[in-house]
Amino acid sequence: MGTPEFAVTILDRIIQEGHEVVGVVTTPDKPAGRGQHIHFSDVKRYALEHNLFLMQPEKMKDEAFVAQLQSLNADVFVVVAFRMLPKVVYAMPPKGTFNVHASLLPQYRGAAPIQWAVINGETETGVTTFLLDEHTDTGAIIRQSAVEITHEDTAGTLHDKLMFAGADIAVETLRDLESGDFTPMPQTGEAELKPAPKIFKEDMLIHWDDTAERIYNKIRGLSPYPAAFSRIQFNGNTPRTLSLKILGCEITDIKSAEKPGNITIVNDKQLLISTKTRDISVKILQLEGKKPMDVKKFLLGFRHTDYTLFLF
Repeated sequence: MGTPEFAVTILDRIIQEGHEVVGVVTTPDKPAGRGQHIHFSDVKRYALEHNLFLMQPEKMKDEAFVAQLQSLNADVFVVVAFRMLPKVVYAMPPKGTFNVHASLLPQYRGAAPIQWAVINGETETGVTTFLLDEHTDTGAIIRQSAVEITHEDTAGTLHDKLMFAGADIAVETLRDLESGDFTPMPQTGEAELKPAPKIFKEDMLIHWDDTAERIYNKIRGLSPYPAAFSRIQFNGNTPRTLSLKILGCEITDIKSAEKPGNITIVNDKQLLISTKTRDISVKILQLEGKKPMDVKKFLLGFRHTDYTLFLF
């Protein structure tokens, strides 16, 4: 049971290990993008390509869907980046239902554990398999595997590290369930639990009066998607405020002397932004209505006299 690419890699590894996947559950198709074209989940695309039995229930408690699940006589359900399951579903298989979660639980429970770990400047995270219960990400732990977060990692690079670690731990967990030789460990409370809620637009806005380190962590924690952003004032024929996404940057050794958010363009090759502490050098950015590009290419076509060189 899953939706994105992260789940596909784990599903593929389970099949490669020789397990019989009797069914795949993913989200219903939905319109997406400007053209509102019907969008398939990554898991559905994989299931169709590999002729796997596919289910896309609107409601997980739907009687016909529950009966269909029961008819499959599955030994275990594997859940990766999916939705909350009712007890009638997760309690069904004889060997249980486990979830592959992209953090070292109990830290970073929630929808965006990869992004928040980077945003918060963590140096380590990992993957956890746990048995589902009635709450979000609180069930007894079966296995955990730690993964390093480097200072250069983005949410994108960390996603891939965790995706492959998740595939490893999923097949190891299946072996545990098959043998029965394991003891699930209840999640113990820690003094400070860091949550990983869904990312909203207000979480993506850069506050330039923060420290360079915290801004750097936010930018890489939201790169490549959904992307940290700021705003810039266009003063051309039709003055307006434009969104400016920042997808990559570096912290310089330059102590910020200007007001936080001030832009300095150096030799038409470097774009520096002042913060509370040190200047940040932008490497990859995307102006509203344009494609992402590296800063040198961006500055070639950027008529800075048309803009107020200040981000807010």
